[in-house]
Amino acid sequence: MDVLVVDVGGTHVKVLVSGETTPRKMVSGPKLTAEQMVAGVKQLAEGWKYDVLTIGFPGPVVHGRPFHEPFNLGPGWVAFRFAKAFGKPVKIINDAAMQAVGSYERGVMLFLGLGTGLGSAMIVDGRIEPMELAHLPYRKATYEDYVGLRGLRKHGKKKWRAYVEDVVEKLFAALEPDEVVIGGGNAKLLKKLPPHSRLGKNTNAFLGGFRLWQDPQVSAANYDAASEPQPAGRTKGSALRKPAKRKGASSWQPA
Repeated sequence: MDVLVVDVGGTHVKVLVSGETTPRKMVSGPKLTAEQMVAGVKQLAEGWKYDVLTIGFPGPVVHGRPFHEPFNLGPGWVAFRFAKAFGKPVKIINDAAMQAVGSYERGVMLFLGLGTGLGSAMIVDGRIEPMELAHLPYRKATYEDYVGLRGLRKHGKKKWRAYVEDVVEKLFAALEPDEVVIGGGNAKLLKKLPPHSRLGKNTNAFLGGFRLWQDPQVSAANYDAASEPQPAGRTKGSALRKPAKRKGASSWQPA
């Protein structure tokens, strides 16, 4: 089965299909609608064969559908029927959670994506737990206002790096993961990584999108059925693999 992974970001939409190594991309921006995204992806993927799709969406996803309109894109995402538009089965997942799935090794991992905004997700012993930390209060605004693209432009690289380190330190203390993976397009701007963290790869987003179809233990809750209404309420985390045995909340240490 050939999978087309669509990574929707506030700056670019990137796509990659099974068997290829070089992603293709297009500009997104604050006016991009779901319909425009689909049309653009079809053009980007011209010449590629694919049977199913995974879409990484920059916002909360509930029962396989966007929960509200994205902050950094145009309108029309919540009610849009992606599977019907593509004519193929589609799984939709929060974009940070998708990259977290591709970055995960074992134990408890917190993923933070430094891009246009701040993406966040946890994987707890193989169970995906998408999170929405970006708009929680931090200093005089929110986490995203300080470590997202707005914060980088407003405060400059030096202060931005200090804010990133402070945010990672606070979240590590509060959530007690075994490690923090820092990904996203702006992660490369860090001169050094905060303690207990490792650098993720943007290509892991595509790996995560492939895994959602290739790993039989990943829940089908992210499937976007074109002809069936989606139930209300929030879905629980999806199993990525069999949970490992752990003695305590922070018993595993990275090798």
